[in-house]
Amino acid sequence: MYYRAKATLLNLQPKAHIKHKLAGQYLAPHKGRGMEFAEVRHYQQGDDIRSIDWRVTARTGQAHTKLYQEEKERPVFIFTDFSQSMLFGSQFVLKSIQAAQLSALTAWSAISRGDRVGGLVFNQQQHFELKPGSRQNAVMNLFHNLLASHEQALTLPAQEANSGFRDNLKRLNQLAKPGSLVYLISDFVQLDDDVLKQLQLLARHCEVIACQVYDPFELDLAPSDHHVKVTAGSQTFALPLGDKQFKQRFTKHANEQQHHRLNALKKAGIHPVTFSAATPLEQQILGKASS
Repeated sequence: MYYRAKATLLNLQPKAHIKHKLAGQYLAPHKGRGMEFAEVRHYQQGDDIRSIDWRVTARTGQAHTKLYQEEKERPVFIFTDFSQSMLFGSQFVLKSIQAAQLSALTAWSAISRGDRVGGLVFNQQQHFELKPGSRQNAVMNLFHNLLASHEQALTLPAQEANSGFRDNLKRLNQLAKPGSLVYLISDFVQLDDDVLKQLQLLARHCEVIACQVYDPFELDLAPSDHHVKVTAGSQTFALPLGDKQFKQRFTKHANEQQHHRLNALKKAGIHPVTFSAATPLEQQILGKASS
């Protein structure tokens, strides 16, 4: 609820041409009948005679017709990942908490523009779907799904990575109609070839923004003289934070992986934006807007 007053932080104005005919509040790139006047041109065979501009026709002696810019709206789908890798944070909040906050901000921003909000929230065990709705009830239903999924994720036992991310992307491809705006909120650690194929399919008919949530510790180990125990799935191992050579190898590998993920998203036709779990969300958005 905190982010309701912060809705203007996000600009959901479409950046690509609308690819599907829907009714709503965004101006489409083609001309037609609607509320927004566009221009007057010579009458052509097949034009609606109700659109004839009689004043211009009388003045020029040639038939002219009015054209209007049709108004459109887009469903906004919020795809929130609460997989096991998202349940990590070293400084401010867990990545999953930052993902939930970003989901909330996106939902309020969409509703404030008159868009319809839908969502798909998932963890390692199950997913929750929300059909697009245009009122506050849709936002509250999304919040209930976020809370329920996150609470369940925190209680699930550690397990090996599964195909949940890919399978939920397949479902999203079925839910998101052409012309939708899709926010993918995840750390994208499961970005394999199968996932990229699903992302490419999604980007063909939707505008897709990938919000990658990361923790600084994942890219650059904090200085320490101690060994830190880390659990990944069924394996437990120690990170020798006092070993400079190990830290250098880790940082190099982690940043190469990060660079690869962002490039892979761009090649799939998706605009990636990164968010840290170590600082407040609004502070990061304002910093991106000013840079």
